[in-house]
Amino acid sequence: LRARFDTLPSLPKLHSAIQSLCNEITELDSAYEGTTILNFLLGCGPHIQFAYSWPGSREGSSVWNGLHYLVREPPFHSAHLSDIDYSINFATRTTEDDRIAIIATAPLTDDEDWVEIKRGELLMFDDGLPHLAPEECYEAELKDHGLESDVMAVTPTLEIDVRRYKLRKDFYQGAAI
Repeated sequence: LRARFDTLPSLPKLHSAIQSLCNEITELDSAYEGTTILNFLLGCGPHIQFAYSWPGSREGSSVWNGLHYLVREPPFHSAHLSDIDYSINFATRTTEDDRIAIIATAPLTDDEDWVEIKRGELLMFDDGLPHLAPEECYEAELKDHGLESDVMAVTPTLEIDVRRYKLRKDFYQGAAI
């Protein structure tokens, strides 16, 4: 990524760049008889996390190497762990302002609706919510959850990016853009 940017990109630009790099890697999958497995989590500051999944299973293995996620938000309830007989009541450990995303290689609980990240899908999580497309990443930028650095300058092109992704004016009105 450092080779692609002289300044810090906006989150939509970063999302596009990461997706492009992942596509470059996975385009070679057929050359390796479809055995490529590429899953990662990439943290970008205190609010932003990217998750990518190119799942698969190695020959002779019964393990599926994908990624799953779950968003926990109010109203909270109990959850039962899938590998041992233990339940946790999150209502007693959280507040009405809490929301988190849990990302794992397999569902950790057996009584919640986990979502498997699709093959080749890149998600950006902000404040526990998943965003699939680059244009969905602007909300995080407008909440001041974009990238920060003491080393690289910030790109002053958020307005240009807004035009590039053809966002509705009502989406970013009042955001000083």
